[in-house]
Amino acid sequence: MDENRLKLGFGLMRLPKLEDGTIDVEQTKKMVDLFIEAGGTYFDTAYAYPGSEEAIRQALVERYPRDSYTLASKLMCSPDISSEEDAKREFDISLERTQATYLDYYLLHALQRGNYQKYDEYHIWDYAKQLKEQGLIRHYGFSFHADPELLEELLQKHPDVDFVQLQINYADWENPGVKSRENLEICRAHNKPVIVMEPVKGGILADPIPSVKKILNEADPDASYASWAVRFVASQEGIFKVLSGMSSLEQMENNLSYMKDFKPLNEAEKQVITAAQKAIDADQSIPCTACRYCTKGCPMGIPIPDIFAVENRKKGSPEFRTKREYVIVTTGKGKASDCIQCGQCESVCPQHLPIISLLEKCRELED
Repeated sequence: MDENRLKLGFGLMRLPKLEDGTIDVEQTKKMVDLFIEAGGTYFDTAYAYPGSEEAIRQALVERYPRDSYTLASKLMCSPDISSEEDAKREFDISLERTQATYLDYYLLHALQRGNYQKYDEYHIWDYAKQLKEQGLIRHYGFSFHADPELLEELLQKHPDVDFVQLQINYADWENPGVKSRENLEICRAHNKPVIVMEPVKGGILADPIPSVKKILNEADPDASYASWAVRFVASQEGIFKVLSGMSSLEQMENNLSYMKDFKPLNEAEKQVITAAQKAIDADQSIPCTACRYCTKGCPMGIPIPDIFAVENRKKGSPEFRTKREYVIVTTGKGKASDCIQCGQCESVCPQHLPIISLLEKCRELED
C-alpha cells in the first residue's frame, strides 16, 4: 500500500459500450493508455461487473508489463450464491478472466447489514488471508455500504485488513443513510487507508441540481462539476485512491486534467462545497429541519428525520441505493410502516408537518 502515484483510480464498472451493449474494448484501450501515460496505475474491476474482467484483460493485462499496474477485483456473496464453494470459486474465475496471475487488491464486495454474516458463514475472511499467504493476492480489504456501528465491529473483528473501500462524496458527507464522514473517521482511527467509490454519487454530482450548478459556476465557470466532487474527496485525510467509473475518453481526459497534478481544495473552495451541500439539503420535498422533537416521544422508536432525509435525497438516485440508505437508517429502529398514528410527533413539530401522512408515503421505501 505504498503506491504514491496518481491518486485517481480507474473504476471499470461503467466502461464504454458499443451499440450491441457489449464493452467497447478499443475505446477502453485508449482510456487505459491515457491513464497510464498520466501516471495512473490502479484499476478496479469485480467478478460481478459484466464483461469488465475480460475487457481489462484485453485492454491492460495483455498490453502492459504486470509490474506496471495494480489490479483490484472483488468477491461478492450475492443472494444467488448458495454455497461456500460457489463463493470461493469467484476468485478462480476472476483470475482466469483477467489472466493477471495474481491480484494486487482483493475485496470482500459490498458488505452491508443484509449480507455481512454470509462472509463469516462461508469463511471468506479466512479465504482472503489464505490467498494472501499463497501470494495470489497482495492486499485484502472490503467495500462497505452500512452504518458506522457495523464498520467499527468489522474492523475490530478483522484488524488485519489492509484497506477499506467507502462511498464518500460531498452530497453524502452528512447523509444519515450513508454517513460518509463518520465512516471515514472510523477508518482513520483504525489507521486503514481508504479507497473511495461513488465520489460523484453514480454520476449525480456530474450533473447536479440547478442550485448547486449555480454555486459552482459562479466559483469557477471553467471547472467541471465532476472535478469539484472528485477533488473534495481526494482532499480528505486518509484517502489512498479515488475511483472514478469512467465510460468515455472525454471523462478520462477531464479527470486527468485536474488529477494529474492534483491540488487539494483551498479554503475558499471548501466554502464553495459547503454552500453546495447546503443547497442540496435545502432541496427538500419534505421541509424537515431534523430538530428531532418528534423522535423523543415516539413509542415505536421511528427515526423520522432520518427517513425523511432519505426520501428527500432520492432524486436522481437509483432505487436500489435509496432502499439501501433506508435500511441503514432504520436498522434496529422503527420503520415508517411501524407508525401507530398516535400523533405525538405532529403535536411537537415546529414545522407543523403532517408527519403521519408523510410516513405513510415513505412506506414505499420498504417495498
